[in-house]
Amino acid sequence: MKILITGAAGFIASHLADACIEAGHEVVILDNLRTGYRRNLNPKAKFYEINICDPAVEEIFAREKPDIVDHHAAQISVPLSIEDPLTDAEINVKGLINILQAASKHQVKKVVYISSGGAMYGEAEEYPTSETYRPRPVSVYAINKMVGEDYLYFYSKQYALDYTVLRYANVYGPRQVSHGEAGVVSIFVEKLLASQTPTLNAFPGKPEGMIRDYVFVKDVVKANLIAFSKGSGQAYNIGNCIPTTTRALYDEIARQMGKDIQPTLAPARKGDLQRSLLKIDKAKRELGWQPQYSLSEGIAEVIDYYKELLGEKI
Repeated sequence: MKILITGAAGFIASHLADACIEAGHEVVILDNLRTGYRRNLNPKAKFYEINICDPAVEEIFAREKPDIVDHHAAQISVPLSIEDPLTDAEINVKGLINILQAASKHQVKKVVYISSGGAMYGEAEEYPTSETYRPRPVSVYAINKMVGEDYLYFYSKQYALDYTVLRYANVYGPRQVSHGEAGVVSIFVEKLLASQTPTLNAFPGKPEGMIRDYVFVKDVVKANLIAFSKGSGQAYNIGNCIPTTTRALYDEIARQMGKDIQPTLAPARKGDLQRSLLKIDKAKRELGWQPQYSLSEGIAEVIDYYKELLGEKI
């Protein structure tokens, strides 16, 4: 098949592009390189440097005629979405609509849309949280991801455009950029490689930090590959369903790196959730997917990646 992947110069989608090519698919990448890197681009993929909001996206669809669209391109910073909601809406809503318009016009068979279980559910009363829980977003980023799912439903009914939604927990792994909450693993690794003191964000009275559900990028990639042919019209949580505090995460990274540096506590940021944990029974049951990597195994791969990338030795 021909797979068009948006955002594949970035973290998760670049791993997906590699896996698609390894599986024998033809891959087309759309990315404006605003947060992605050329080094992440697979040389066997066809690359277009373009903003997903650009009307010229439609010309690429007309030329390439992809079978599947996997939409990863997004503004991913929760704090930035609150500070600059118009930019978040421009990318995460208008950009998605531009992609869906082109997909519906040029007979794309299916869209795999990346949503956020780690943000969209808000401070959920159901814990761990299932897909049936009514979202209560507390950030503009989460609101717009929720709106994106509504647009998918509309396009499926109006234009018979098939789709599957993957609601990610906190994904980590090699190539992750070290900024924003989503990059906390990379932030800690980079700081410790430089023997600097990392910052641990926490709510008052909770020095262990937030509780998060961390899932390794290679497990996430497998979920995407499965979604190409399964999960029609459905949304799935993609996580580990294992609660991990920020402090426990940091301690595991410091242990593996042999560092004895105590992090500095700082207040939680705008849009931060105290806890987030995704129930993944539906993905196991309907997709036949479940995570394979433990947190310690995944962290070891991240450390190796950054040691090679930065040329550091521990």
